[in-house]
Amino acid sequence: MKVAVIGAAGGIGQALALLLKNRLPAGSDLALYDIAPVTPGVAVDLSHIPTPVTIKGYCGEDPTPALEGADVVLISAGVARKPGMDRSDLFNVNAGIVRSLSEKIADVCPKALIGIITNPVNTTVAIAAEVLKAKGVYDKKRLFGITTLDIIRSETFVAELKGKDPSNVCVPVIGGHSGVTILPLLSQVDGVEFTEEEVAALTPRIQNAGTEVVEAKAGGGSATLSMGQAACRFGLALVRAAQGEKDVVECAYVEGDGKYARFFAQPIRLGKDGVEEILDHGPLSAFEQEALDSMLDTLRKDITLGEEFVK
Repeated sequence: MKVAVIGAAGGIGQALALLLKNRLPAGSDLALYDIAPVTPGVAVDLSHIPTPVTIKGYCGEDPTPALEGADVVLISAGVARKPGMDRSDLFNVNAGIVRSLSEKIADVCPKALIGIITNPVNTTVAIAAEVLKAKGVYDKKRLFGITTLDIIRSETFVAELKGKDPSNVCVPVIGGHSGVTILPLLSQVDGVEFTEEEVAALTPRIQNAGTEVVEAKAGGGSATLSMGQAACRFGLALVRAAQGEKDVVECAYVEGDGKYARFFAQPIRLGKDGVEEILDHGPLSAFEQEALDSMLDTLRKDITLGEEFVK
């Protein structure tokens, strides 16, 4: 398998590249690309780690060498949030970056599985879809918004609250990847009961966890290390499924049946060609149903913004 990390010189990209160098299956190729000239040096640095994964770095205006032959492309390129910003404030810069990268992917590796990390994910996934569609290569089974950070935060916070081993906690998260569109299904966590007060406190903490990091870094960036871990988890899931492993299930922001919105984060079963099956998210509590109903206008507007940007 060849995995390309786009935006590899940034905080997320370097963390993701480090994790993938250590965890990709033996014989894999890892390609790093960023516009920044430091990128080949990042690859050389990582190449000294003794794992059976080959790594090369590319920089400059053209990502083509990194994309050639890629089976999986993970896009983390873009600017990060600063204090006082929300993900939508990133739109003007990051929308153009995702559009140009999607055009390159359409030309160079149109069959790749594409995972988008660049915020605002609710919108950038729609941008990528419209670009790929305009190029005649769009396959909705192969395009993913990576929302895994919301899941690992949910697992961590639930484990802390309930004294559990976080590796044994599974929290499905549906909706989108910004603010109120993030909906952790706490009613579906096995072996754990929550009071109404706990749900009312924990849900907004998960939704606003990114702001916790932005404020704690005091202007020094946003979530990079945890996002690198989240993107690695999802990227490895894509690789495992593409290599034939069965029953690989993760939540991701994908185009489904349009029941709630064109794109919606939900549990999916992954296969060799990407989305093998979109799974039912199960019954919702009254709290969750109300949260779902109230978020949909926001989510749909985010998606429309991306579609109209390309058109």
